[in-house]
Amino acid sequence: MPTTADEEESHRSVLLRVSGPDSPGITSSLMAQLDAMGAVIDDIEQVVIRRHLTLGLALQVPDDVSFAGLHDLGTALGLSVEVERVDATPTERALGTVVTILASQLTPAQVGAVATAIVRSGGNIDRINRLSRYPVTSYELTVLGAPTDQLRVPLVAVAREHSIDMAIQPDGLGRRSQRLVVMDVDSTVIQNEVIDLMAEEAGCGDEVAAVTAAAMAGEIDFEESLRRRVALMEGLDLAALDRVRERVVLTPGARTFVRTLRRIGFKVAIVSGGFTFVTNPLAADLGVDHAEANELEVADGRLTGRVVGRVVDRARKADLLRAFAAAEGIPVDQTVAVGDGANDLDMLAAAGLGIAFNAKPIVRDAADATVNVPYLDAVLFLLGVRRSEVEAADRADGAGPQGIRVPIE
Repeated sequence: MPTTADEEESHRSVLLRVSGPDSPGITSSLMAQLDAMGAVIDDIEQVVIRRHLTLGLALQVPDDVSFAGLHDLGTALGLSVEVERVDATPTERALGTVVTILASQLTPAQVGAVATAIVRSGGNIDRINRLSRYPVTSYELTVLGAPTDQLRVPLVAVAREHSIDMAIQPDGLGRRSQRLVVMDVDSTVIQNEVIDLMAEEAGCGDEVAAVTAAAMAGEIDFEESLRRRVALMEGLDLAALDRVRERVVLTPGARTFVRTLRRIGFKVAIVSGGFTFVTNPLAADLGVDHAEANELEVADGRLTGRVVGRVVDRARKADLLRAFAAAEGIPVDQTVAVGDGANDLDMLAAAGLGIAFNAKPIVRDAADATVNVPYLDAVLFLLGVRRSEVEAADRADGAGPQGIRVPIE
């Protein structure tokens, strides 16, 4: 509790630093000794790394107190105990910016480059927490002293130069509120491009590839390119679509990603410029809350070469994100979008956090965050979820290891 003016005259503020091998009972023994000394705790932080304890306490202690008993306790427990007189100003835990960094393996040079960019932007790292060692290494840095927008440009430059995946987000309640996560499907939730699998079945792979190339070169827009490619599939029977479905493979980590999001109360949606004959069973299999894709017209058991209804293009994806958010009562700034291609750009821009997943350069440049490792569940770390939390929940539910080859039934 705070000291009165009279008590302040007979008390002093000290910083107690304790370090050494961790063992059960250290904190309780220290607290008993501090209580006997008449100390009052102003602040406390503790971390254990590889069974090595580092504990810091800001204390108010009587002016005439002796620290001999504290040092004796430290010796008995094999701990280093240091006491330093400090200013009595309380430590403020102001909201800052959360910088999440991840890579297959983070090096001192990479972390140092991030730290240098933060300092040069006027910020200071208040704390660092490890989120995961598998399937990637990731850390969360809380940065104070510099606005989020001021940090973004230099940190993005560091991420590109040093091949680090990164997210830069304001800290606050929003990161822990219910969120909506909307994902692209082809080359995001699944490893395939369904239109290419269909083209193989129809024997028109070269023609479809030519239309795709024209669209990527900006010669035609997505809707026209989709309609042209679907027209090439005219006459393809439903048995061929079944074979396509059987070849669909989930991205590693996709099932873990969706399962974990649902456990923590998030809503999940998939939106695709692909087709409902894949996305509908995929949505049912994963248990997502919303799904939208293009519907192929069928007559007499064969494709007519036409699409039914409005095409899901880049503008439609952004509209669907907003519609799903409204349906769930979630503010748009609490949405997360994940995608890899130009058709996802509007959706990534509309979301509160847009994440480029193994994306084309134009998408990486436009997104708020990037993930360039082949594991979709790595996105969890950008949302502040620890790997240990995922594994503990899996063990509690009896979830087995996730395979890579998962055909859609």
